[in-house]
Amino acid sequence: MTHRLDALRVFCVAADAVNFREAALRLSVSPQVVTRAVRELEDELGEPLFHRSTRGVQLTEFGRGLAERARVAVQGVDALFQRADRRAASQHAGTVRVTAPGIFGRRLIPEALAPLLAQHPGLVLDLRVSETHADVVDEQIDIGVRVGALRDARFVARPVGRMALHVVAAPALVARTGLPRTVEALADLPLTALIDRKSNRPWPLLFSQGRQIVPARPAFVTDDFDAECAAVCAGLGFGQLIGALAEPLIASGALVPALESAAPAPWPIYVYRAQRAPVPARVRLVYDALVQLLR
Repeated sequence: MTHRLDALRVFCVAADAVNFREAALRLSVSPQVVTRAVRELEDELGEPLFHRSTRGVQLTEFGRGLAERARVAVQGVDALFQRADRRAASQHAGTVRVTAPGIFGRRLIPEALAPLLAQHPGLVLDLRVSETHADVVDEQIDIGVRVGALRDARFVARPVGRMALHVVAAPALVARTGLPRTVEALADLPLTALIDRKSNRPWPLLFSQGRQIVPARPAFVTDDFDAECAAVCAGLGFGQLIGALAEPLIASGALVPALESAAPAPWPIYVYRAQRAPVPARVRLVYDALVQLLR
């Protein structure tokens, strides 16, 4: 018995027992463990804690004073770890900071996690919507959602799905220009451009076999996915939209797909968190919920 706290815990039980054997039964240890813990405390403090006799043990005056202080100290330490029981609802109280791109963060995540937050009072979702990839360590983010490659050993990442890219246009624009038959022909048609906020340059349109088109004279420029989608629907140009935006509009006939045979491989979607230990139960709860949601 070398840990002072453990020794004090044993001493507190022994102080309330008739003898060391009774204390050992309460602690589910051997009497020798109790004897050794008491002896180590006596050696360290330089004072006897018990008067020992054949009838039992009694606290010394020093021992009574120590017992009063030790009970307060042990109870205080135990109080710090009362939330360690993962079954307790209070274990999930606190803030979980999540970063996600707008396609997930503006509606899907708040709406889907609302029942979870209602189920766990005290659990707060701090959602940061951004198209840039946040540094979860530097920005103290608990959980991130990312579309695209994720190769960072600092993260625990779960692939949850894939997102396709579609070149689309409004039916009215297709009626005027026709559908392009090749990637090269697309470059000569009106295009929308989505700006990379980090470089302030347009993202290239991506195709199979590593082919790319950077809009040279775009008909519409924006740095927002939803704004580009609105411009494409308004017939301002052909645009390459992510599947979550394009596919419902293709199904409804609001947009017409083009060059589907030349589409690039779908992008992976990840839910990730920093490699920290231990992981708070509230973070694990939201992490698992996002994995299930985005699958």
